[in-house]
Amino acid sequence: MHPNEDKLILVAGATGYVGGKLVPRLLQAGYRVRCLMRRPANIQHEPWLPVVECVEGDVLCPETLRPAMEGVAAVYYLVHSIGSGRDFAAQDLAGAHHCANAAKVEGVRRIIYLGGLGDPAAKLSAHLRSRQETGTALCDAGVPVTEFRAAVIIGSGSLSFELIRYLSERLPVMICPRWVYTRIQPIAIQNVLDYLVAALHQPESAGRIIEIGGEDVLSYGGLMETYAGVRGLKRYLLPVPLLTPSLSSYWVRLVTPFSVSLARPLIEGLRNEVIVRDNAAREIFPEVQLLDCKTAVEAALADGEAKQFQVEPQSAMRSELMQTALFEPKGLGGVLYWFFLYPVHRLIFSGMIQGIAEAAEAPVVVLERRKDKNPAMDQRL
Repeated sequence: MHPNEDKLILVAGATGYVGGKLVPRLLQAGYRVRCLMRRPANIQHEPWLPVVECVEGDVLCPETLRPAMEGVAAVYYLVHSIGSGRDFAAQDLAGAHHCANAAKVEGVRRIIYLGGLGDPAAKLSAHLRSRQETGTALCDAGVPVTEFRAAVIIGSGSLSFELIRYLSERLPVMICPRWVYTRIQPIAIQNVLDYLVAALHQPESAGRIIEIGGEDVLSYGGLMETYAGVRGLKRYLLPVPLLTPSLSSYWVRLVTPFSVSLARPLIEGLRNEVIVRDNAAREIFPEVQLLDCKTAVEAALADGEAKQFQVEPQSAMRSELMQTALFEPKGLGGVLYWFFLYPVHRLIFSGMIQGIAEAAEAPVVVLERRKDKNPAMDQRL
């Protein structure tokens, strides 16, 4: 038996980007995993679903938390209310308090939390301030907390990375606010997961705030140029002093799929310098091999590939077929090409699905093989 198999780990926020990546890493490391989520249907197509325990619950509903934490050794708190409205900070604080109190009552030995990087003495944005206050709230009940603080997470599906991706892909010339010069220390999602999993067997990380970042310190403009270089794109950045966070959020809404409620908190945080200010992460976790920015971007793009077909049995006579077509347009021309041909693509893929369904519902022809004495007379019926 693997030495970790008797340790039950609760992941709160398993339907989120980091949580969805963390669960298989924990399983690979030999831990038993229980997932707390508001909408279990959101993970119904995850390949790891059959080997985890799912509990429906909400950190804003404290009565659902104690049953979820029964017998749990450690809790990963990866819940985030950004995009839910102007009161997202209050919701995050309430959820953290509820989680910490339930963990204390149920005897949980550790809470591991992923927050936001930034100097707490600086004038942080509401988003970054909320991430750090959430970490403080998790400590209030007395359960030892390991709080990792990260800046931009480079990975396919990370909100910050997707914002950089859309801006870099769609705008050959980008009119940028002054935040384009803000220094940041992005980190690959692989390294974030390395730290999160390693914390479970590193007691020195308990009760600590640990700042984590990748190999490179650069600006947001530098990150966009790195992304463009990996994609073979030429991009020009024109910083202007007139774009307020409010105006920028509407501009981002125009050129990306991000809503204003989601884009504005992210953009307001871009004015804050987010770099690692101490060496604690390297001292406590020397085994983590950090990726440089270019390698992290390459890995993120490679990870974005999707399966073309997935089949889920619904009953003895019925299955659900999901068809996914992944198209990564290169630059603005690729985006325009996609939208121009979208009606044609829709007809083609709809026709393909319909054809598959008709073939599946057609009468079954059974083939039998009859062996004659003369092999040349073999027939198929």
